[in-house]
Amino acid sequence: MTMEAKAMRRTITLGAILAGSALAGCATPTTPAATTTLAKAQGCAALLNAGGWSDPTLRILTAEERAAGLTIDVGPGAKTPPLPAHCEVTGVLHERTGQDGQRYAIRFRMRLPDAWNRRFVFQGGGGTNGDIGNAIGPATGGAVALAQGYAVISQDSGHSNATNADPARGGAVSFGFDAQARADYGHASLKASYDTARAILRRYYHGDPAHSYFAGCSKGGQEGMAFAQRYPEAFDGILAAAPGFALPKAAIAEAWDTQTYAALVRAPGESSVPIARLVQAFSDGDLSLARGAVLAACDAKDGLADGLVGNFAQCGTAEVVRELRARQCSGQKQQSCLAPGQIDALVKGFGGPRDSRGNALYASFPWDAGLNDNGWRIWKLGLATPAIPAINAAMGAPALATIFSTPPRALGPTPQAGMDYQLGYDFDRDPAAIHATAPGFPRSAWDDIAARSSDLARFRARGGRMIVPHGVSDPVFSINDTIAWWNDVDRRVNGGAASFVRVFPVPGMAHCAGGPATDQFDGFAALVRWVEAGSAPDRIEATAGATTPWPGRTRPLCPYPLVARPIAGAGDTERAAAFECRA
Repeated sequence: MTMEAKAMRRTITLGAILAGSALAGCATPTTPAATTTLAKAQGCAALLNAGGWSDPTLRILTAEERAAGLTIDVGPGAKTPPLPAHCEVTGVLHERTGQDGQRYAIRFRMRLPDAWNRRFVFQGGGGTNGDIGNAIGPATGGAVALAQGYAVISQDSGHSNATNADPARGGAVSFGFDAQARADYGHASLKASYDTARAILRRYYHGDPAHSYFAGCSKGGQEGMAFAQRYPEAFDGILAAAPGFALPKAAIAEAWDTQTYAALVRAPGESSVPIARLVQAFSDGDLSLARGAVLAACDAKDGLADGLVGNFAQCGTAEVVRELRARQCSGQKQQSCLAPGQIDALVKGFGGPRDSRGNALYASFPWDAGLNDNGWRIWKLGLATPAIPAINAAMGAPALATIFSTPPRALGPTPQAGMDYQLGYDFDRDPAAIHATAPGFPRSAWDDIAARSSDLARFRARGGRMIVPHGVSDPVFSINDTIAWWNDVDRRVNGGAASFVRVFPVPGMAHCAGGPATDQFDGFAALVRWVEAGSAPDRIEATAGATTPWPGRTRPLCPYPLVARPIAGAGDTERAAAFECRA
């Protein structure tokens, strides 16, 4: 797949990609520990007319037997391998009319395999959600979870992109005008859907799961964090990749980036900047020069110059800037050099948003080697071919204005409206809106949607385990924020965080997947081993994909703060066996 096609897919199927593309890759298949297989106890159709649910609002809409061999679309031109025989169930709960006059409900899909391995997976959503998902679970052990016997649920977080998309209020983000819909999006729909899934499992199999898991990336990662913090008894293990647990603040950072990079292409006297022009702030060659500067400054800090900044935490801005200045044009801008303003913009963007007093409004971003990848460009700047506007403006701005701010504000229907909103964003005045309440909105967006608490005492006490993979070149959720959170957790438990939660940085990886990285790995299998066999993941094997500079390269992903470093005399450094995880 070309980089342009990958970028197009990121945009067209954004929800699916944010939900799970980094959760697994092409790692060696790993079979979970043995658990007794439990066959279905009744026919699928019997669920359709079943009553007596503990939640009286639950309505089963469909319950259909799916014969073995079914395949499901998972992206343009991509399908799952044939799936096993299972019962597919769809339903709704908590139907209501919102304060904005729209009809809302929590909609879900479940797939119940005929041969159940007594394991259950809650599949996280993505972006602004609004889609019930495919309920096949993460790829693990060479197949999706459903194919391995897991029962799976996915849900739309309490609003539908088909029916809750009032064009006068921002379309897909219009649910931000309803306080309960905001709460459902942030967390409330999760527990309701979980309870429903457990009730259906008991009804269908006459038994409970032996082990329950959550898996998601991006907004799905936020959902995993929300479960661990608000509903910690739900899951034995949580895979929360690239967690958007500070979504409202990350959206402020998106506005910061748009203002920073738009300044490079703003014509004198312009009140705004056409969103299509933002892509011109940096050519592909410019970003390659910037990548070269980062590598020159920091590539070898992990003990090997190999195109990966493994020791990114020790990659300082001052040394990167020295390398950037060494590539600065001495006169007129040329393709072979960077303009001074471009270097200043990169430093400002990577430094993260601040108010005029210098107070940080979100985390900084680490210097990493993935900033010349389309997975970074498409968020910050957009693509020229195919023409795709910057996701920061097209999706981030409406979310900030309508879902993450109180009172909500509707933007116009075009990506340019998002661009205009971000260019007018006041970093002294406007961030307060994410913490504000108003008539009809008794809770702030931060209260409902953020999931950044370091208090995991209940999750830890019940024996929960969590794995948090995160791309170091993630352009929207900074791994620096995730690491700061983990350090807060570690301090709270007196240095014992690694006993139940581990963060795995992925050098070079963009948002959930892609980039010059070893981004193909099976984090879910590692989680299952930790939960069921007590084998804590000291490393996760990862492979570089076909579009990277090093197809087939393998590396260990190491739990922070450890770094993958070459073993002296170990041989082929294109193989993970030549590396160890150490400080």
